[in-house]
Amino acid sequence: MVQSAVPALVAGDDESDRQLVDQAKAGEAAACDALARRHRRAAYLLALQMLGNRDDAMDVTQDAMLRFFTTLKSFDATRRVQPWLFTIVRNQVRDLWRRRQRRPADAIGESDALVGQLAAPQPGPEADLHRRELKARVWRALAALPAEKREIIVLRDFHDLSYSDIAQVLDIPIGTVMSRLHGARRQLRARLEEGGRHA
Repeated sequence: MVQSAVPALVAGDDESDRQLVDQAKAGEAAACDALARRHRRAAYLLALQMLGNRDDAMDVTQDAMLRFFTTLKSFDATRRVQPWLFTIVRNQVRDLWRRRQRRPADAIGESDALVGQLAAPQPGPEADLHRRELKARVWRALAALPAEKREIIVLRDFHDLSYSDIAQVLDIPIGTVMSRLHGARRQLRARLEEGGRHA
C-alpha cells in the first residue's frame, strides 16, 4: 500500500501544517504523528513556562494534544496551528489552576526546573553562573505577575508570537494585546528592579 507523502517537518511552515491538517482530517496516522512531533515541544514549553512544574506541564501537554486531535475536524484550515494549540494549552493550564483552587503565582515555585530548561551552554563557569542567576531572577519576577500579564510576556517574548497570533490565543483585540504587553513588561521590569535591590 502506498502512503501519501507527509510534508517535511519545518518549524513554522504554515503551508505544510495545512497539508498535515488536511491529511490528518482524512484519517492519515502519519500526518497526526508529524503534527504531534512538530508542535508538542512548543506546547510543553508554554505549559512549563506558565506552571513551573515539569510533571504538571507534561500532563497539561498530553491533555492539550489529545484535545487538539479530538477537535481537529472542526479546525479552520485558514488559521495557523500554533496559536490554536496554544489556546488549548492555555485553557488546560487554567483548568488545572481551577481544579487545584490555587493562584497561578503559587504554581511557579520550581524556578530551577525552568532555568534548567532554558539555560544555554556558556563560555565559562562564571558566565554560566551569572546567566543562570539572572534567569532565576527573571522567572521569580515573572511568577509574581498576575496570570494575564505572565502569559502575554511568555507568548510574545519566549515564543515570539505576532500580535495577531496573541490576539487569537487570548481572544482579545490587537490593541489590547499591545497595551497589556506594555503594562506587563513595565510591571516585570519593576519587579526585577525591586528584586535587584533586595539581592
